[in-house]
Amino acid sequence: MNLKQGIYILIVIVLLSCNKEHKGDVIPVENLNVWEIDFLDNFDTFNTDNWQDQRIWVNNETHCYVPNNEFGTREVSDGTLKLKVVNIGKKRSCDNFDKYGKQHPETQYVAGRIASKNRKEFIKGKWTARLKLGSNGEPSMFPAWWILGSQNNEPPVQEPNETVCWPMTGSGEIDIFEHHGDHHKNSFTTGAIKNLGKCDEGDWWTLRKGFNVDLNEFHEYSVEWEKSDLVYRVDDKEVYRNKGEGDNYPEAMFAILNYAKITDFPMEGEWVMEVDWVKHEYKK
Repeated sequence: MNLKQGIYILIVIVLLSCNKEHKGDVIPVENLNVWEIDFLDNFDTFNTDNWQDQRIWVNNETHCYVPNNEFGTREVSDGTLKLKVVNIGKKRSCDNFDKYGKQHPETQYVAGRIASKNRKEFIKGKWTARLKLGSNGEPSMFPAWWILGSQNNEPPVQEPNETVCWPMTGSGEIDIFEHHGDHHKNSFTTGAIKNLGKCDEGDWWTLRKGFNVDLNEFHEYSVEWEKSDLVYRVDDKEVYRNKGEGDNYPEAMFAILNYAKITDFPMEGEWVMEVDWVKHEYKK
């Protein structure tokens, strides 16, 4: 054996020894940045461990949110959730109140709204829902899929720390999917609400953008934290990004699904948003 061969053999022995010594510390590349599911609801039933009816009057909505699937407003059947606005044909009293204690007037419209508040709340990660609309582009339609800070002080208030006014930190809002039927057919908007530093002062439009998609077909709508950015995706394809806004939402957030009617424009029958599933994921 000459000197050159000896040096080569010594190098191989050292490398093998190092690999054996630190084998337990080696992390396969494919295991990095993998999403893990920590919440999934396939809506086989209405699971009260995950959701509760949320009854509140906001945005001058012209309907009344009702509980317990009254009038079929949050039906769970055939593996999906159907949230609805229903014209019941006759005005009735409404026990929804706004944040200032004013009661909603009588109305012939009822609707469904559910929230994971005090059930499933998560810090950052990725929220996704697979959903579709039964129809779209009609005046007054306003179905939505969004998340809100868990210290929000609006009903239901069930924990001592739920004292933060919208849209301050702790009560911040991110809208993943909203359809304004008055404006465009087969179009939705997505984006964060900019906190202007005072209670009830939020900028709805600066961080929002609209996109076209067939709303009457199922699609997956998501938001995820990517370092300091908020990334919005449809069917896992990025469509929009709020650069640097992710750090403004350090709080745990809960999910909301609702179908609202937001103007006095009349409607007949029912409007439906069908939700196949909702999930939250985190990175290992």
